[in-house]
Amino acid sequence: MKLRGRAGLAVAMGSAVVALLVFYCALSGSQVLRAIAFYSPWRIEQQLYKLDVGWPKRPEYFTGQTFCVAVDPLHDLVYVAQRGANVPKVLVFSDEGNFLHAWNSTVEMPHGIFAVSTPTDTSIWITDVGNGEYGHTVKQYSPSGKLIQILGTQGKAGSGLNPLQFDQPAEIFVEQTGEIYIVDGDGGMNNRLFKLSTDFQEIWLRGENGTGVGQFKIPHSVTVDSVGRVWVADRGNKRIQVFDKVTGEWLGSWSSCFLEDGPSSVRLTTNEEYLIVAQLNINRVSVLAAPPIGSIGDCHVVNTIQLADEVKPHLVDVNVKTGAIYVAEIGAQQVQKYVPLN
Repeated sequence: MKLRGRAGLAVAMGSAVVALLVFYCALSGSQVLRAIAFYSPWRIEQQLYKLDVGWPKRPEYFTGQTFCVAVDPLHDLVYVAQRGANVPKVLVFSDEGNFLHAWNSTVEMPHGIFAVSTPTDTSIWITDVGNGEYGHTVKQYSPSGKLIQILGTQGKAGSGLNPLQFDQPAEIFVEQTGEIYIVDGDGGMNNRLFKLSTDFQEIWLRGENGTGVGQFKIPHSVTVDSVGRVWVADRGNKRIQVFDKVTGEWLGSWSSCFLEDGPSSVRLTTNEEYLIVAQLNINRVSVLAAPPIGSIGDCHVVNTIQLADEVKPHLVDVNVKTGAIYVAEIGAQQVQKYVPLN
């Protein structure tokens, strides 16, 4: 059942709204806030996704804290990065869930991972928040784990631009053109969003620590849509901020969907009809209606996947070919796959 664009929606929902208002009046304080936050006239009650209980085939390969996941839809591969002593840092699975191989080269404490794949080249990018000799960097690898490129100053946190420095860079998004977006950092001294050219030169830089327009408090995840908008999960400020990918101009923000907990991850579905957002502290993956071109408006919760307590979904990725969602869960120490129902 699609609700978007349906004429007469307000009339159809009228009685439900009245009933909910009566229910709100019977509640008090934070209970009212929670109920209002959860209610949305855009909401689809049928679940949109179901858990693929057979993925992966052998979950015992998850031996550390699974912080992030990246999908290479061109080659039907899934990369999982995990933390822990004496564990392989990157695990590679087939889309069907078969374990293929692992690698550990120069990865200290992975936070975010991204796979960019073209018919001629594939790269795996990892943000490393470690404090050792490999930390505070963003690194490019081959699919087999060969180190190709290092952005940042290894082992040294900082805010410099020449040479480029990071402090706990949270996540990276790479367009097919090779242009790069980085959110820096995951609780460090920096709270900023970079756009870099294909030769790793700064195109624009936005953000500083704060709660105002264009400011961040733990910018944690970033994605880009096909109409030129950059979506940033501003986790500490409990909002998503949106920027123009060409100029870096601020376009708007969403906060009303995140009264309980800030967004820790943001990705778009295959057709860009929805945004998939993870909320770590309330163990929830939310499906939000994507706004039309030229308007950010307010956020609308369409559907949710409520996970068990202490699962803690950290970062997600979407297979743009199949529509499947992969959720890296640091509490449960696993990655789970959710497939669309239609």
